[in-house]
Amino acid sequence: MLKLRPVEILLIEVVFYIFLWLVDEYLATMLSLIFGSIFMLLWLISIVVEWIERSKVPRWYFSFMLMSALAPLIAAIIFLSISGGLEWLKT
Repeated sequence: MLKLRPVEILLIEVVFYIFLWLVDEYLATMLSLIFGSIFMLLWLISIVVEWIERSKVPRWYFSFMLMSALAPLIAAIIFLSISGGLEWLKT
């Protein structure tokens, strides 16, 4: 199995989200908010639990969760800086 580094995973996720933003802005907005929030919440809970009691969870899990939480935000910033705004909010 091919082992991907966290930066590669981030780039793959950003490309996926940018493609989603190009296809449908409204759907991309909702999915970015939902998935980004879920991954951020999971990452925060994992960090707190790890801080309280050390577990055998590998370090790549924490970086994967953080990258998955940041990918929708990065894609949204890139898309909004290029397009200038959300079309579905203007109507």
